[in-house]
Amino acid sequence: MQAYERKQLLERIGREGATIGADIPDEIEVQGETIDLREFVFEIKRRDTVPPGERERVEQAKRNLRRERVQRVERIEEGDIDREEGEALATSVIGIDRALNALESLGPTDLEREQQAQQMADKKRWMSFLKKALGKEADSGARRGR
Repeated sequence: MQAYERKQLLERIGREGATIGADIPDEIEVQGETIDLREFVFEIKRRDTVPPGERERVEQAKRNLRRERVQRVERIEEGDIDREEGEALATSVIGIDRALNALESLGPTDLEREQQAQQMADKKRWMSFLKKALGKEADSGARRGR
């Protein structure tokens, strides 16, 4: 593969809207293991948030996909590949990006963010309670003073 062809493929991968209209691959081999990627992503996306039992599985899948993406981009950059293989790698990288975007757009996937959201909701409820309680006391105190 010529240097300009590598550059074109890398630019295609790096484009802002590269994943628009791209398909998530049906299957992908990640570290020697074949994964039904499309099925996995759609199974997880059907839910509004990632259930507690699935969080680690989703996080592990995202880590593996990111690692695989880096390896495939490096093969395009430095590997002894022909144009056809480079095209296939670029298409698969864009498919991985599409899958990662779908998985990243899910609701909170870590306990820390969920805990922070719960704490904020608790704080709002507490402040609302205090305003009501203090508002009533302030009104009764104002009436007594008159």
